[in-house]
Amino acid sequence: MRTETENAARVVVIGAGMAGARLAARVPGVTVIGEEAHAPYNRVLLAEVLAGRYEPDVIALPPAEVRRGVRAVRVDRAERRVLCDDGRVIGYGRLVLATGSNPVLPPLRGLGRTLPDGVHPFRTLDDCLALRAAVRPGVRAVVIGGGLLGVSAARALAECGAQVVLAQQGEHLMERQLDPEAAGMLRRHLEALGVEVHTECRVRGLRCTDGDAPAVRAVELADGYELEAEITVLACGVRPRAGLAQAAGLEVRKGIVVDDELRTSDPYIHAVGDCAEHGGTVYGLAGAALEQADVLAEVLAGRPARYEGTRALTRLTLRSPSATPAVAAGAAGPGGGLDLAAFGDSRPMPGDDVIRLADATRGAYRTVVVRGDRLAGGVLFGDLAAVGTLARTWQDDEPLPADMSLLHLLTNDGGF
Repeated sequence: MRTETENAARVVVIGAGMAGARLAARVPGVTVIGEEAHAPYNRVLLAEVLAGRYEPDVIALPPAEVRRGVRAVRVDRAERRVLCDDGRVIGYGRLVLATGSNPVLPPLRGLGRTLPDGVHPFRTLDDCLALRAAVRPGVRAVVIGGGLLGVSAARALAECGAQVVLAQQGEHLMERQLDPEAAGMLRRHLEALGVEVHTECRVRGLRCTDGDAPAVRAVELADGYELEAEITVLACGVRPRAGLAQAAGLEVRKGIVVDDELRTSDPYIHAVGDCAEHGGTVYGLAGAALEQADVLAEVLAGRPARYEGTRALTRLTLRSPSATPAVAAGAAGPGGGLDLAAFGDSRPMPGDDVIRLADATRGAYRTVVVRGDRLAGGVLFGDLAAVGTLARTWQDDEPLPADMSLLHLLTNDGGF
């Protein structure tokens, strides 16, 4: 057992994801423990790696000193040290948990603790590379989950030439971000790329081959219908990775509970990123992870800083496999690219004002929800010219000018 002497000022970070890497870049002398063998990378771009647009080195984050391939197995709060699976014991003055999240594995028949051959989560770079190695033109792939991750995976698999079916249990795609009209436009775009989309579709189980090494052959739906599958991608959401914190006796609800200084129930331990729960919310967003890391860097430096939550904008770009760069950068359509942005709560409540503009010819759609005197949320699809102004108005969370026309919110860039 190798013991590294505790330093009262030493900051140790468990987790080398986007939050941990950001903190290491902002705080000198940090010790980062990373379970993955890869250098830190941008998870937001994994679908681009799957599609073959980028190689893994392109999505690497700025270099950080990381002890790769090392897993922290226990936090000894009394002695302020971290025990690792390689026998190393690392003392800390302040500990930061940036342990991220795990993919949710749905309770499906045929899905055990060991995944059958051909079944892939889509969370890490290793997941992405394994999936990319398995994909070939014409392979039958089923993506379970129609959220942002599932839509991104389905698009990337289609670009690889797979025959893709996307199975979504909810009424429409990306229910957390999109209203039904925008989701319908997204569905039509995916279908134009060759993706077969099923909504209100509950998956019951997997049909696999018999033997010591079972392989997936079909996805079984609750109505008895089967979707033939050589590859199945699980994109059913993520769950905060809080087991280490829980075992150490820290307060854990949905995630590791933190205050406005990202401090846990132990004053010497902080948490940031997907594992952290602030104000009852687990964000699970890259923007929130980076913002939390920036605030914590100030706190650790002894400067006044408080995290007050994140108002994040979700963006997604879909491009046709056959689109040239010039076409892909243009307007939406089956032969070109498609951009969408969503922010806040785009689902109106009684008493809300809703303003919509749509141009079917250009495949452009904009909607905003005004709640009282504030912008509550919105969706822009195809034409994002107004997204900067709208996002700033929403993020500032200030009353809208009394003399502002609601239509002006959507047309202050000159309109369609």
